Amino acid sequence: MPNNRNTFSSLTAWRRRVLSRAVHRGWRWVQEAGAVTAEAPGPLRFRTLGAGTRLAFPQGTVFGEAWIELGEHCIIGEQVTLTAGMMPDLDLGPDPVLILGNGVVLGRGSHVIADTKVTIGSDTFCGPYVYITSTNHSYDDPHEPVGRQWPRAEPVEIGPGCWLGTGAVILPGARLGRNVVVAAGAVVRGEVPDHAVVAGAPAKVVRRWDPQTGWQPPLRTPAPKPIPDGVTPEQLAALAELDLDRG
Repeated sequence: MPNNRNTFSSLTAWRRRVLSRAVHRGWRWVQEAGAVTAEAPGPLRFRTLGAGTRLAFPQGTVFGEAWIELGEHCIIGEQVTLTAGMMPDLDLGPDPVLILGNGVVLGRGSHVIADTKVTIGSDTFCGPYVYITSTNHSYDDPHEPVGRQWPRAEPVEIGPGCWLGTGAVILPGARLGRNVVVAAGAVVRGEVPDHAVVAGAPAKVVRRWDPQTGWQPPLRTPAPKPIPDGVTPEQLAALAELDLDRG
């Protein structure tokens, strides 16, 4: 005779598996349907939305789209905030306020707040929860709550090819050169030269590229080996699966 308790437990487990699969399939469908692209912009009307660019669903807070330009082949992760202006429905003039070049990646939960001009150069990659803002609170009046005092705004410029680590903060007035690396959690203000690595709060240059002597101080790890010519994406995928099987 089968045990009724075991039969009930097996049936409950089967139902949970079926429900779990249905929920995951449904969520994948919602994510696909809710993604924003040039072909399917949904309710968002950006000034420019380049070919191949995709905003993952769910999106974060987005407003001032008429003053936001997104280049081609950008990847905008889930819950990323993109705003132009201090609040919705403002007239910000004839020029764009927030500009992303081609191939920019903004990791999940990142914020780009552009109350005045913010430019992010092509092929700049941002890890999750990066915060880039052109506006900061002022605290000049010691008798007035900080949140009630008029903020200060300065343009922000991030050069092409940069890498901003998880939780990095880029403050108003920052100007990053080409191929700058910002360490995770760093707080950047002021000017950062090309080919530099910055870390800390406030961030300081900890490594720079010199055309004569290379990286100073020298890198502690060897450079990765480049992918050989002629290797196809399919071969790379097969190799990755092989490594996972071995692991």
